[in-house]
Amino acid sequence: MPVVQFFDLPIELLSPILSHLPRPSQLATVCLVNKVFYQTATPNLYQRLTVFSWHKNAKTRVVQLFATLAACPHLARHVRHLEIREFPKILSITPDAQAQNVLHDVLQGLKNCANLRSCTWTRDGSLTSDILQALLCASSGTALLPSNTPGPSSSLPSVLSTRPRLVNHGLRELEINGRDQGLYDRTLLLGFVALQRISLIMPTALVVSLLPTWTALNHKSLRTLTLICKSSPVITDEVLVSLAPSLVHLEEFHLAGCPKVTQEGLWAILSPNIEGIVGLRLEGLSPRFDMAEFSQRCTSNNSLHRLRSITLTIRQQHQPLEKWLGNVLALLAPAPLEVFQIYSLGMFIEAPVTDAFWRALVTTHGPHLTRFSVHRMLIGLDTIQDVCERCVRLEQLFIVVEPASLDALGSALSHARNLRVVHINHPLEARTSVRPMSVMTDISSIVSRCSPTLVQIGYNTRVWQVTMKVNISDEGDLSTSRTLSAYESPEIPEPFLVVRT
Repeated sequence: MPVVQFFDLPIELLSPILSHLPRPSQLATVCLVNKVFYQTATPNLYQRLTVFSWHKNAKTRVVQLFATLAACPHLARHVRHLEIREFPKILSITPDAQAQNVLHDVLQGLKNCANLRSCTWTRDGSLTSDILQALLCASSGTALLPSNTPGPSSSLPSVLSTRPRLVNHGLRELEINGRDQGLYDRTLLLGFVALQRISLIMPTALVVSLLPTWTALNHKSLRTLTLICKSSPVITDEVLVSLAPSLVHLEEFHLAGCPKVTQEGLWAILSPNIEGIVGLRLEGLSPRFDMAEFSQRCTSNNSLHRLRSITLTIRQQHQPLEKWLGNVLALLAPAPLEVFQIYSLGMFIEAPVTDAFWRALVTTHGPHLTRFSVHRMLIGLDTIQDVCERCVRLEQLFIVVEPASLDALGSALSHARNLRVVHINHPLEARTSVRPMSVMTDISSIVSRCSPTLVQIGYNTRVWQVTMKVNISDEGDLSTSRTLSAYESPEIPEPFLVVRT
């Protein structure tokens, strides 16, 4: 029988094989093998480019990245997803020649990304008009902003309805920092059309005033809208009412840190929706948010009949808690819920208060839940076992348990037959008492009891990958065992996976 070697495989299989390499450095090494590997691995290497603040020498990385994109347009054409979360802000304010050369590379590199589909630029103070214009040039044409564009045009310069403007038709997703003051011309945002996802972080009041016009220009394509503030009052019920006519096709809506938003503003978004919302993330909204009224409106109009994912936060003002949780159950009852996430703001909630809620939630949604995520809310072992037994499709589980429960946790988790990811947190005040030397032993014991489908486990701020090890006995017999190996994702640090802030 002839020996089959790697190069006997069809060349078409090489790209999907290489897609499983998690680190860019690994793909870069593959590019050095030969010409065939270079041609196959290069698109994989450049299609998704990310720079995060926690990356080593992040500012140097971003300078080198854009120097490459500026000098090599053939590589820039492979870029589909660009995520810049760290950037040397001094470039835009320093007049020296070296800084200007670097800035030129940034702008030229962006212009060369002609096939860019998703762009994230969130570093506060780093987004400028030049950068926005370069993004517009990457896939653009010249167009006139329609004079009858709906929205509060009185707050915008009158020339917007007549002057030619760059319009980018290539991007589908845009996530940016919303602080424009002294940094960028907010009206440039109107050039980004045909967007499917818009995400604004810490927007100013002036950028928010542009939102009705901007969403109107994207009303046919827009499916996801994210507005993230930090206890800022700029997002209000009135703002959401003005956005509602442009969001009738919205599928996912995320609000975070918007203390002026009540059930009135949220209902204004949901009520005219044509197909029905699929994902809701409601984090840090107004203490006056009336869950009972919101639940009654949604159930009366069957507004959440398509809802598959929800994220909620609990405040101390939600008293009595049992009543608030009951309204949440009523709200979610008609939904084909697959992802449930909840966490407490400030206070830590003990298990007895919520046990009945977890049981009722699992009774209604257990057959289709795939992710059950709870932070800053203690869950008893009996409840965890109930979740694992009755949520037959459960793949991801985030829980908070007492350190003393760790030894028995493996038995409860063993009932989840499709579990792929489990993350375990302790109450904050209990973490100092955890014995570091025993952690690996405890986690290994838990893994040994879990389903063989498990691929990742987290414990407080540590994360491990669960891998299979092949063992060969002295007699030559083969066997496998599960071991813990280092977490390898190049994008999300370990603590970010297990700590909700």
